[in-house]
Amino acid sequence: MPPKALHAIPGRLTVPGHTGRFIHGEKSTLAFWEITAGSVSPLHQHVHEQITYIAEGTFEMQLGEEVYTLHQHDTLLIPSNTLHGGKAITDCRIIDTFSPVREDYR
Repeated sequence: MPPKALHAIPGRLTVPGHTGRFIHGEKSTLAFWEITAGSVSPLHQHVHEQITYIAEGTFEMQLGEEVYTLHQHDTLLIPSNTLHGGKAITDCRIIDTFSPVREDYR
């Protein structure tokens, strides 16, 4: 697959205030999110292991019973089938990896 500029990948609104751009391999998905301040990611869980990286902004993330305030350059591992969700405290840019592939984001 040839290189592709991130801005050339169409953005997709997955929940209000969350626009993602997705790259899919055979075994994983890489997601680039732009999230507006105040937007909520409802509590959910999925079979995918997820690793979250805060590129810009502040995001409050609930992981199981714990709540973490994540800032620029923070990371968080979200194990498979773990309840999680959060809220953008400021405008955010977040990068997530998912394994296996997020077929629902194709």
